[in-house]
Parts: sequence; C-alpha cells; structure tokens
Amino acid sequence: NLTDSYSSEDILDYIYAILYSPQYREEYKQFLRLDFPRIPVPKDDSQFKNLIKHGNQLRALHLMQSPLLEHLNTTFPISGTNEIERIYYEDKKVWINNKQYFGNVSEVSWNFYIGGYQPAQKWLKDRKGQILTNGDLEHYQKIIKILDETDKIMHTIDSDL
Repeated sequence: NLTDSYSSEDILDYIYAILYSPQYREEYKQFLRLDFPRIPVPKDDSQFKNLIKHGNQLRALHLMQSPLLEHLNTTFPISGTNEIERIYYEDKKVWINNKQYFGNVSEVSWNFYIGGYQPAQKWLKDRKGQILTNGDLEHYQKIIKILDETDKIMHTIDSDL
C-alpha cells in the first residue's frame, strides 16, 4: 500500500525511472515498439520512493539542471581552430579534426542510444563544418557527462526493481 501522499512530479519521476530501466526495456521490448508502454505498479512504498529518486536524478540531468554537471570529466586539451572537420572515436578520444579532440570520453557515452540516435555522435555530426565556441565546447562536455551518469543510474534502477 502506498500510504504517503505523492505529487504529480513524483509520479512522473517514477515513470521516468521505469522507462530507463534496462531490465524493463528488455522485458517489454516488443510492447514498446508497438504500443504504449506498460508501467508496473510499485511493489511497495520503499520501491516507489527509490524509483522516484532515480527518476528525479535522470530528469535533472536531462534538463541540464543537475549539480553533477558542475564537474565535467572530459577535457579539450589542444587549442586550434575548433572546426569540426572529421569526427571519429579512438582510445577514449572524440576527434573533431586532425589536431583537436575531447578526451576522457567513455565508449559507453560515445555509443549510447536514446531512441533511434546516438546523442554524442549526432550533436557533432549536426555541426560538421562549423567552428565550436567555448559555450559549444562546454555544452558537448555536459552531454558526455549526462550520458555517463544516465548509464550509471540506469543500472542502479534495475537493482531497485
């Protein structure tokens, strides 16, 4: 029995957590492709609260409002033109031209899928031929941090299901 009073935001966070669970995505793969997703009723108040917490963390990350984004793990160590000419990933580096790269990028982040696309790759491809500003460089590093943290939280969600 869910005895506490919950807000609509709590319900949203619970659903958000469920939809990001790898276990849930695998179990309901066919339903997610063909129909509306089935959202399971929480087993108990404790599970509900834990999933609300995970959903809230994910939502804050995806809205770029998480305090985790104040500490970025990636680097952009080489100065140059900042022009996106050739994009490729190698040895934890995302190269944007022959000289410059974002360092310390996990393979998980580089290959991470949301829906039908890979945000770490798509963001750069959409800007090919452009010169990145300092704001752009920081924004991309935040994207990488978001993808890393999303992956971590996703695997934590499964332990609470």
